[in-house]
Amino acid sequence: MSNDQVRARDIVRSLPGIVRKFPTIARGYYYYAVKDQNRELTLGTLIERNAERHGDRPAVLFDDRAISWSEFNGWANRIAHFFQNQGLTKGDAIAVFLENRPELLAVVAGAAKLGVACAMLNTSQKGKVLEHSINLIEPKMVVVGEELLASFDGVKDGLKTGHPDPFLFMADINTLNAFGEAPEGFTNMAERVSTFNSGNPALLDPPRMGDTAIYLFTSGTTGLPKAAPGSHRKFVKAYGGFGMMSLAMEPEDVLYCTLPLYHGTALLVCWGSVLAGGSAIAIRRKFSASAFWDDVRRYRATTFGYVGELCRYLLNQPASEQDRNHRLSKMIGNGLRPSIWREFKERFGIDTVAELYASSEGNIGFSNFFNMDNTVGFSTAPYKLVKFHDGTRDPIRDKKGFMQEVGKGEPGLLIGEITKKWSFEGYTQKEATEKSILRDAFKKGDAWFNTGDVLKEIGCRHLQFVDRMGDTYRWKGENVSTNEVENIIDGSGMVEEAIVYGVEIPNTNGKAGMVTLVPHSNGSEFDVNKLFAYLHANLPPYAIPVFVRVTRAIEKTGTFKYRKVDIQKAGYSLERENDEVFAWLPRTKGYTQLTSELFADIDGGKVNF
Repeated sequence: MSNDQVRARDIVRSLPGIVRKFPTIARGYYYYAVKDQNRELTLGTLIERNAERHGDRPAVLFDDRAISWSEFNGWANRIAHFFQNQGLTKGDAIAVFLENRPELLAVVAGAAKLGVACAMLNTSQKGKVLEHSINLIEPKMVVVGEELLASFDGVKDGLKTGHPDPFLFMADINTLNAFGEAPEGFTNMAERVSTFNSGNPALLDPPRMGDTAIYLFTSGTTGLPKAAPGSHRKFVKAYGGFGMMSLAMEPEDVLYCTLPLYHGTALLVCWGSVLAGGSAIAIRRKFSASAFWDDVRRYRATTFGYVGELCRYLLNQPASEQDRNHRLSKMIGNGLRPSIWREFKERFGIDTVAELYASSEGNIGFSNFFNMDNTVGFSTAPYKLVKFHDGTRDPIRDKKGFMQEVGKGEPGLLIGEITKKWSFEGYTQKEATEKSILRDAFKKGDAWFNTGDVLKEIGCRHLQFVDRMGDTYRWKGENVSTNEVENIIDGSGMVEEAIVYGVEIPNTNGKAGMVTLVPHSNGSEFDVNKLFAYLHANLPPYAIPVFVRVTRAIEKTGTFKYRKVDIQKAGYSLERENDEVFAWLPRTKGYTQLTSELFADIDGGKVNF
């Protein structure tokens, strides 16, 4: 058996710890499993409960600022009253374009108290992609941080909003009662909010657990970003499942979060866990490997939120006598590779790795409840691992049209059954939602959510993540849609055809983006760095292809489909005659042509991407 196997005796060894925290686990399961969508159990009520029980304890830590639960609740209430004054009501939506700072959490909390949903815009987006994301929601108003004004100004004129004064400015000043000066065309939100009272809003029709609280943007499987609605129930499930059952959070705990709060892992999982304990969340604008442990000690953090790439960056830092000089004992997130799992725990003295598997829009999640190594844990939701066509996210069907489960221990496409209890909230676009549903999978009339991910069982119904399939790949902790990048490249006017995919680089997590393209034969020489400048202006950095293969033709099948698997296998090698391969090397501002020496350095893991 491999070291990645989960055995019954491993589960038994974990039981004493489970028994000790059983009351917390039992309460957590109550919240995780609660079904009544009409209950007045929402993000807003969870915050109000903490203000009552832990009013003087810190709720949010940021730089040198500490905000108590009582102060945070009052702030959220003033925001709720402001939105109410602007005519916003239950069922409306706003867009939030702020980097990680307390104002983001306060806006989400204030809107949630009214039943107004917040569309959490990816702060790396710009140009056509940002405009598309906002217009998917058609928000009544948009909250824009001073730090993102330049990106927003580029799309402002093309937005569809439903308010006479839709644009709200939030100054980038980390000081109480300092409002800054709003640019022309914007309302100074902080200044206006300060004039309202801090009491909990009294509503005739308050929000319910089944109402939409947030929209998270995901690349999905094809095309431009899709907006996935997240109900208050998702916060409640995270509150019980992660905060109580997995982490057993307490008021004394501090969770350090450098993940972007527009991501479900940060907003739902990390903040939801903090809410469960009446704990504090310490946030930072962006992750810094060099500042990480100083921040952890500064905030006296006991827990942190991660993606696998973040952990790899920390391991790559020089070993230090200070590596265990901290209070961290728990971590929660996803994507921690088996190759670094034990090394990370041992070097930094981490006891609990609450690895999870979930998606913003999906109906299925896994959690490493028993704290086993190298696993996303198990799920109480109905699921299957099925055979799939290589290079796609399409399941294989037999002669009768039904799917086939893989053998035990074999990688399979994960699908989750859609039932009344395990509903699929999907996307705002019905067509996109339907594309993610597999019908008549094992019997006529059944329906399953296609995760597009490949996992395998490693014992005791515990799964291990293997890979993303088909039209998405994961790089720098972000899911990237190949179709989205292809569409942007097509818009450059520089190529006849292009195909985008992910390739593995030694000593990295996920897959780096690569494009194989055929330049326009218009008589002018192809300028790869002109393409880079265009991509840099229209894509977030993680979505810009790391490698470019320039070729004369892209091979297709007899039905004019690209032979994507063959192209992926070639990767960034130099074996194909007449092709040129370029790489975006770390700390450079353009592409560099690969030589055999540079290829050897990259393939040997000597280039730190």
